[in-house]
Order: sequence, then structure tokens, then C-alpha cells
Amino acid sequence: MGETLYDTAEREERIILVGVSTSDEEEVQRSLDELEELGQTAGAVTVAKVIQNRERVHSGTYIGKGKIQEIKELVEKYHADSVVCDDELTPAQYNNLQEMLEVKVIDRTVMILDIFAKRASTSEGKLQVELAQLRYRASHLIGGRSELSRLGGGIGTRGPGEQKLEMDRRLIKERITFVRRELQQVQRTRELTRKKRQENPIPVVAIVGYTNAGKSTLINRLTDAGVLSEDKLFATLDPTTRKMKMENGEEMLFTDTVGFIRKLPHHLIQAFRSTLEEAKYADAILHVVDCSNPDMDVQMHTVYETLQKLDVKDKPVVTAFNKIDQYEGQGMLKDLQADQTVRISAKYGDGIEEMLSVISDVLKENKVLLEKVFPYEEGAKVNQLRKLGQVMEEEYRNDGIFVKAYLEREFLYLFEGNGEN
Repeated sequence: MGETLYDTAEREERIILVGVSTSDEEEVQRSLDELEELGQTAGAVTVAKVIQNRERVHSGTYIGKGKIQEIKELVEKYHADSVVCDDELTPAQYNNLQEMLEVKVIDRTVMILDIFAKRASTSEGKLQVELAQLRYRASHLIGGRSELSRLGGGIGTRGPGEQKLEMDRRLIKERITFVRRELQQVQRTRELTRKKRQENPIPVVAIVGYTNAGKSTLINRLTDAGVLSEDKLFATLDPTTRKMKMENGEEMLFTDTVGFIRKLPHHLIQAFRSTLEEAKYADAILHVVDCSNPDMDVQMHTVYETLQKLDVKDKPVVTAFNKIDQYEGQGMLKDLQADQTVRISAKYGDGIEEMLSVISDVLKENKVLLEKVFPYEEGAKVNQLRKLGQVMEEEYRNDGIFVKAYLEREFLYLFEGNGEN
């Protein structure tokens, strides 16, 4: 008797990407290429890409009626499960497109939220994703249940928000209030951690950069943090802080933040504000750039734009041009907004020592070097200096305690006078 074999492997979701070009078609093409990468990260395969050149985005259907017909034919031809638009859709555009195409329609925001739902591992990460999903769904509330049953599963239907699609506005608002309360508690804990860190003289360096620039690979190289590192967009989501000790005994805390991306959803920036604000409270910013990416300049602009939205300013910035082993360009690599730039390969370790030395120099620029002998009866001052400064040398001598330390200029007055300089 013969056996029937069934293929139980999950079928990849087949998606068609759609963008509207109002001026620069090449820019839209690059954005769709990135959207395709996002689709791969979400577990989907792109079967077609469509760009429509228009003076402006269609207010009712995002694209014109002729293009809608063309996409409908592509859906049938490639047996597509979903159509993904490169910009955030209004509720009217969403509903009209879905009705006319008779297939699931999502936008770039939903795609990113879906990946975040998949990647979040800590309770804080999950709460932040859920809040972003709820806010999005509150503003794009879907109507009837028959419509929901027709859409099936796939991208945009998983994660903490999965069962929330069927909620009415009242229930969504109640859930938003609850999640916000939970996040406020997490934020209070985070603020306490920050205060404790500020009492500690170890400087904090926030690692920022475009998604997939190599931040996780770098933090692993520096601290053996064991952070997931993949060649995928948003491979890591939850922030990681690790201590690193240099050969000369100098210590630094490195904090990895979530990767930035063009058209980063507004809901997401709001939800992840507390995590992203790690950069705001850091002593310096380490901006990691993938110099092998042809879109490097656009990606750098996106990072600085996002930092501006988070009100991160007046921080020293060191830009590390990463993946130098893959760089095929000629001439200098420039970042006019950075205080210093270095070339590195996080994967192979090239340039890491120089980078650390540059960061150390930048951190010391705002500090003064204090060399002083404190009489033994002023031991309390030495303890205070250990808390407020970065002690490089300490020696017990006949005439007192000799200390060599870097100190913020604003604290210098506490240690002037008495003792020997």
C-alpha cells in the first residue's frame, strides 16, 4: 500500500511591492529594494515591484486606477498573497485598495512593526511593539469581520497585536492605557539605572547607526556580549549595555540601540523613545556606517535626522566607517557632522584599537587632568574623586595619597586648594 507524502513546510508569503515616485524614481527604486529586504526579514518573497510616476500620491487609492488594474493582473499571475505599499497608507487608501485588489494590502509601517513583533524578546521590547501596533491600528481601524477572515495570516497579523485586530476603538484605547502604564514602570526602572550609571565615573558610549550597519557585530567584538548578529535588517531589537576594559585599564560602557531606517514609522519612534534615548544620556555617540553600501550618504542622513527628532544634540560623535574590507570606493570617507572618523572592520577587527583610542581622546576633551597629593586626613576627598572622575593612577606616599585622574571641569573646584598640585 503506497504512502501519501504531504509537504508540511510553511509556504513563504508572496508579496508585490508598490511605490509612487513624485520626483526621484531612483530614490523610490532604492527604497523598494530596502522594502524587499524587509520582506525577506519578515519571511516573505517578493514576486514583483511596481513604481508609478505621478505628480502626487493619489489621495483615495495611493496609485491610479490603471496601475491598480495592472497590479490586480500581477496578483493573479504570480499568485501573490499581499500587496505592500512603500509609504504609510491612510485608512481610506487602505480600504479602497483592499476592496479593488481583493487581496491583503499592507504598508511599510506594518511590515516594520511585524518584524519588530517577531524580533522583540524582552518584556519591554514586546510592550513597546504592542503599543506601536495598537496606535497604528487605532488610526487604521478595520471594519467588518468578514473582511478579516478573507485576509488570512502572514505579515501584519502576528505578534502581541495579533488578536487586537478584532477590537473596537474602546477596547484598543483601554489596552493602550494599560500598556502605557506598564511601560512607564519600565521607564522608571531605566531612569534609575541611568542615574546609577551617572554616579559611576565610567563613560557611556551609545552605538547608533542604520539597520544592518554592523552595530551588533561591533559590540560583540568589543565586549563578547553574545548579541545576535545576522546579515538582516533589524536582527537585534532590544538594547544591550556592556562594559569594556582597555589594555591601559580604562573602562567604557557601550550601549547598542535599535537600528534606524528611512521612513521609520512615527508610532515606532514614539514607542521606542525611552530605548532610543540611551543616546541622549550618553557621554559620546559612536555612529557606525556601512561604507560598502552605495546608499551610505542617505543612511547617514537618516541617522542624524532621527537623532534630531530625539533631541540628541551637543554630543561628541565618532563615526566608524565599518565593513572597510568590502569598500570599493576611492578617496576619503567623510562625515562632516562627526568630531572624528575612523575606518574599521568589526568582523575582522581592523582599526578597532585606533577607534577606541579616538573615542578615549574625544571623551577626555571635555575633561581636565588633575594630578594631586591629598593629605591622609582628606581621604574622603579621594573617595569623592573616585566617584566623580576617572582615576588613572593612585599611589600611597609618605606625604599623602597621589592621584592622577580625569575630571569634568565643573567638578574641579571641589578638589582645588589644600594638598599639593
